[in-house]
Amino acid sequence: MTLQQLLYTVKIAETKSMNKAAAELFVSQPALSSAIHELEEELNIDIFIRNKRGIIVTAEGENFLSYARQMVELSQMIKERYSSDENRENKFSVSMQHYSFAVEAFMTLAKEFGLNDYELAVHETKTSEVIENVEKFRSELGIIYQNEFNQVAINRILSDRELEFIPLFKCEVYVYMSAGHPLAGHKKIELDELLEYPCLSFEQGDNNSFYYSEEMFSTYKFRRVIKADDRATMLNLMTGMDGFTLCSGIICEKLNGDGYVAIPLSTSEKMTIGYIKKKRMPLSLLGERYISILKGYSSDTD
Repeated sequence: MTLQQLLYTVKIAETKSMNKAAAELFVSQPALSSAIHELEEELNIDIFIRNKRGIIVTAEGENFLSYARQMVELSQMIKERYSSDENRENKFSVSMQHYSFAVEAFMTLAKEFGLNDYELAVHETKTSEVIENVEKFRSELGIIYQNEFNQVAINRILSDRELEFIPLFKCEVYVYMSAGHPLAGHKKIELDELLEYPCLSFEQGDNNSFYYSEEMFSTYKFRRVIKADDRATMLNLMTGMDGFTLCSGIICEKLNGDGYVAIPLSTSEKMTIGYIKKKRMPLSLLGERYISILKGYSSDTD
């Protein structure tokens, strides 16, 4: 088995066509077919099924590809890290729950490096997609939170996908609301004081388990609940309907504006902000710097 054969299998799975894969890899179709046939014989499995419509990945093939993609990605990371500065590819992708501070850190990273050529990506999305993006190598890192309620379930999900959670810092729980909210002048808010107002929560789609919720107290029976898909809509609902959400209290006025406040919730519970990554896989230089920038936000939680 060679790295080249692994690269071939990944490309065929992506294109679902032997001809398209051969064209993108700049090899002949017979040479590509021969390499895959030799690999299948060596492993004693069928990775692909060929038919008139194209290529179908077998169940054994999907399992094999999960390892092949890791090896190909690791090989690319080694090349990028140790190649000369002139040839090094400046690529970085991060997925996150809806945290404005994580977006701001991404912006700081892009400005700080001042790269002439780069390919960066940021995905502010559902919890399940954050996990999937890291698992499938769409993102190097994923930013999520854990607490006593969800950490066992989340860590089990991560372990099944060969991922790990690395804590960054702990936060108190805050109520985030419009500066014009009736409770905005309080120094601390009791949970039952929120019952008369809409609780805003990010929609988690098909994976709507309480463990995937981005907000603390996901099992608490609020009388009024409104789901939203994006941060802009959430902010509009805060202003127009006196809605609120529960968060880390780290506010980025540059992104959200100065019309909002975060007030401590009267609770002993805390949330731990951290990042997920592939187990045993080192971070890229850009990944390491991004994490370093994120750690700077811990001073906002002291």
